[in-house]
Amino acid sequence: MSARSETAAAPGTGASRQVAAAVSRWLAPVVEHDLGDGPARGRVTGHHLGYVRMLAWETGALRLTRGAGSIARDAGDAVALVIPLHGTVRIAQDGRGACVESGQPALIDLRRAFSVEQRDRARVLVLRLPVHALHVPVAGLRSVTARALTPAGGMAALLATVLPHLERSAPRVPPAVGERLGGIVTELVAALVDELAEQAGRPAQTGRERLVTGIREYIDRHLEDPGLSAERIAAAHLVSVRYLHRLFQGEGVTVGRLIQRRRVEECARELARRGRVSPSVSVVAARWGFGSAAHFSRAFKAVHGYAPQQWLRLADTPATGPGTAGRPAHGTPGSGDTSGAPTGPRQPDGSARTTRTA
Repeated sequence: MSARSETAAAPGTGASRQVAAAVSRWLAPVVEHDLGDGPARGRVTGHHLGYVRMLAWETGALRLTRGAGSIARDAGDAVALVIPLHGTVRIAQDGRGACVESGQPALIDLRRAFSVEQRDRARVLVLRLPVHALHVPVAGLRSVTARALTPAGGMAALLATVLPHLERSAPRVPPAVGERLGGIVTELVAALVDELAEQAGRPAQTGRERLVTGIREYIDRHLEDPGLSAERIAAAHLVSVRYLHRLFQGEGVTVGRLIQRRRVEECARELARRGRVSPSVSVVAARWGFGSAAHFSRAFKAVHGYAPQQWLRLADTPATGPGTAGRPAHGTPGSGDTSGAPTGPRQPDGSARTTRTA
């Protein structure tokens, strides 16, 4: 099949219905559910890359489901790789769900029931690939669907980098090149499934553990946002604020304290890394979401036992120079320092700061 582009929905009202129609035609039959948010403007386009179908949409609140009835009418044998280019999408399949954010790939088996939902405006890219081209067992696919894949490395990182560029260039790709690209993408997705299936062989997390892990990752990705709050985190993961707080009762820290601690840790790491050439403490604090210098100073002292300026001065004091009393903890002889001399103050990440004697 040649590479081509088709505009499935032009900008206008009722975009969610147009997206549902395009998804039903290009991916698998789905049902649109009214979220009661009124009409939205949007656009959806599709491209063929050989036997790979690429669909991209941009619209507001949207919920699509595929149930037993539509599966009975359609014998399609395919999987879908979902990657939000902007915004957040919630997917669910096989009794589990995941909140998939911008740049995160996720897999859906189109042969089984699933749902895709976005509460706010989002731009989403979906690739449909035939299962037989992946050469992976059914059990392997079932173990990796409906999981948000943080692209820290491996195939997930590669796909998160390549696919947005491919989506932008697809309309200009000649047919022969499109067929080759479709084959390359299929091989990458097959490698991703193999990689995830190996990881799935490790002890499985419970649903609660997966949710807590996902929330912690969400917090780390949004530390710089001053508006990060329990309410926003709960909404992004489709749980109530009360349930969110209950989840973290067993973690030994409240959600608010976790956000504050992680921000302080990142501030301390940045200040220590840049040393004397670092920007002002207030600039670093603002960059990591602190609204006031006073709040940051109190939070920093609660974590490290020093006010930020005091901590920075102590960290920059040579180990053999004046003012060494009361500084942050030193390393111990024999633990990576063969000379037996003090290694100087500890960095926020636990590593020793090297010092130079006169």
